[in-house]
Amino acid sequence: MNTAHILRKGLLVFLGLFFSAALWAHGGAAGTDTDQCKFELEPGHWIHYTAYQPVAYSAEEFCGSLPGVDTKTQLVFDYQDMKYRNMLVEFEVTKEPEGTRVFFLPAAQHKKGSVNLELPNGVPDAGKYLIHITLVPEDSKMDQRTTGGRLDAHMSFTAGAGQAMNKNSMLLYVFFAFAGLYVLYLSHAGFKSKVDEAIAKLKA
Repeated sequence: MNTAHILRKGLLVFLGLFFSAALWAHGGAAGTDTDQCKFELEPGHWIHYTAYQPVAYSAEEFCGSLPGVDTKTQLVFDYQDMKYRNMLVEFEVTKEPEGTRVFFLPAAQHKKGSVNLELPNGVPDAGKYLIHITLVPEDSKMDQRTTGGRLDAHMSFTAGAGQAMNKNSMLLYVFFAFAGLYVLYLSHAGFKSKVDEAIAKLKA
């Protein structure tokens, strides 16, 4: 097995890890059966959720953990059931355990099936937060979670992990570093010779 073949295999391994990182950003998988970035409003009926911090982390998507505080934050909700587009939906974000409100969007219909909550200054402190969704269905069927026809659901997230790189970022940097070294290996005779010598010593 020659050196170029070894490097090609290594590059393919890192490519696989890099693309799997995109799945980790959504809780481990892109399908709704295992996707953690969602609300179950009613049994079997979901709203998908993605968080962004475009100023501080322009290329990243988040779910249960947001790295920054006091930075612009967007919480995007996509209805996975057409029927919710004709219902009144209310959104609220609270700091826990105090229950202090940090964002509120009054009940409204969202005909496009997507809701973008803009928090210009993000969340104020590191810690745990709760996203509350209150749904007022046209047919206000009562169940154990409804109060006066209002159906409530919630999902938690944490904020303030700081500048620590997440798995996606780390794999991205490693991938580009490895790809750069591979290009250098193929294009620079001196570097190729040193790598070949090092691999030969390891095999010895």
